[in-house]
Amino acid sequence: MKKAICFALCAVITLCFSMTAGSVRAESVSSEAADSANDISIPTVSAEAYALYCADNGELIAAENENKKMKPASTTKIMTSLIALEQSAAADVKVTFTDEMVAEGSSMYLKIGDQVKLSDLAAGMMMASGNDAANAAALTVCESTEAFAELMNTRAAQIGMKNTHFVTPSGLDDDNHYSTAYDMALLMTYALENEDFAQLTSQKSVTVNFIKPENQTASYSNHNRLLSLYEYCIGGKTGYTKAAGRCLVSAAEKDGLTLICVTFNDGNDWNDHISLYNYGFEKYCAYTANDTEFCIDVPCVGSESDSVTLTGEKDIDAVVSADDRDEVERRAFVDSFLYAPIKENDVCGRIEYRLKNEVIASVNLVAAEEIYSKKENKSIWDSIKELFTYG
Repeated sequence: MKKAICFALCAVITLCFSMTAGSVRAESVSSEAADSANDISIPTVSAEAYALYCADNGELIAAENENKKMKPASTTKIMTSLIALEQSAAADVKVTFTDEMVAEGSSMYLKIGDQVKLSDLAAGMMMASGNDAANAAALTVCESTEAFAELMNTRAAQIGMKNTHFVTPSGLDDDNHYSTAYDMALLMTYALENEDFAQLTSQKSVTVNFIKPENQTASYSNHNRLLSLYEYCIGGKTGYTKAAGRCLVSAAEKDGLTLICVTFNDGNDWNDHISLYNYGFEKYCAYTANDTEFCIDVPCVGSESDSVTLTGEKDIDAVVSADDRDEVERRAFVDSFLYAPIKENDVCGRIEYRLKNEVIASVNLVAAEEIYSKKENKSIWDSIKELFTYG
């Protein structure tokens, strides 16, 4: 067992100690960096509506018209691709392209009779924004695009997308097909929790191996130029129709902090996303503590062992202002002594992380080992000897 911090406890009812964030983190923020965070301001963007959202704590960092119902165009395919990937993970589904799957607009260029895996349709959607791939996926998962739209809307409600209503799997314009910048940020955050989706959306190109025709392959390039323009971009989806304008949903990760940016009807979307990300990453940072490497030796009563070792149940991650990173305090709360027996992983206390007197994260302190009571440790011969011992 690693022991990052060990110490003896005084005989008091409850022990509380605190340590500065600098002793917990592997690196610290310079005062110059903290000062610069005070001077930054939200950049001006061209979008009719936008949202800069923190995926780690659910905070809306910057926004304008974020709840305005607008046409999401092909960013809709984030939902369609996610559902297709979920179905693909459950079963190896093969899709034969039919005439009812044909769609106008952007295309994966599937032909009648072509056969691919359902997961390949997700690649066709996320890379080439194929409307044909979206229709094919919808009609494979459900008996109709209308039934698939119901599935999409049920999932949207589960995610918390309160101002969204899907009609088409591709995002082609429809008066009743709408979403908001905030809702799409929620969707992207949710989708990234799916490992298959996260891996797919991060690719600059994908090669699909067709089942039919045999030995046919096709390479599809990702329309999301941010993967090349911005070093911290980890994925996203573009969208465009004449009525919707340019739409872009993207994600970026830097030093453990993940941000989501959504812009609707934005003619300068690449630059606006970069500017918003630079703002977000300069203003906020991830605070990580390796509590599984933290330990305390606590006196133990009624055991052959003098003490029991407690450690953090898991590592914690929190998001704080860059100005406040060095102000985070770690405090551990545990009784001054514990009683045997204690099972491994029994909860025996807690660690709290506080900033300006508010708890921003907490984790249980658990027993790192099993501690038996003296009675449980007696051998059968000790027990027999006690029977014949008097006075």
